Amino acid sequence: MDQQEIEAFWADARVRAGLNPAHALTGPTTSESMPPPAWSFGADPDQADRLLQLVLDGTKTATASAEWDYKVEGEALPTPGDLSIILDGAGHPRALIRTTEVSVVPFDQVDSDHAYAEGEGDRSLAGWREVHQQFFTQHAGHDRGFSADMPVVLERFKVLVTR
Repeated sequence: MDQQEIEAFWADARVRAGLNPAHALTGPTTSESMPPPAWSFGADPDQADRLLQLVLDGTKTATASAEWDYKVEGEALPTPGDLSIILDGAGHPRALIRTTEVSVVPFDQVDSDHAYAEGEGDRSLAGWREVHQQFFTQHAGHDRGFSADMPVVLERFKVLVTR
């Protein structure tokens, strides 16, 4: 991940997304000066590229993560309005997204609408559960293992800018 490349992407993306139309009158704000968090979907470069392509195609408009990972890493949960720069598998910025909805539900209560919005595989709830149980087991940042009632952070987002 090249910080200069991310800053250049952010400078362009915030203008293209119209994030501060009063910039000419008020000057840059602190939130404009600092890029939002930059991250990639998945656990490896191939997954990052595959999932990013679903975002760029408009198929993927949601994601899910283990709440326990946020707690172990000391990170705040996403909130509506949050911006994120999405990276490809090589760490290059490719999209700016805005979180639109966030909820936390037990794994076994994720519904078919969310599974469909994630855009992966056949987009079914059964497919989502299989893939995410495997992912949450293999790539956990916590030591609790997998549980059907583990809290899962469900996030919906809107793509603002792509490169």
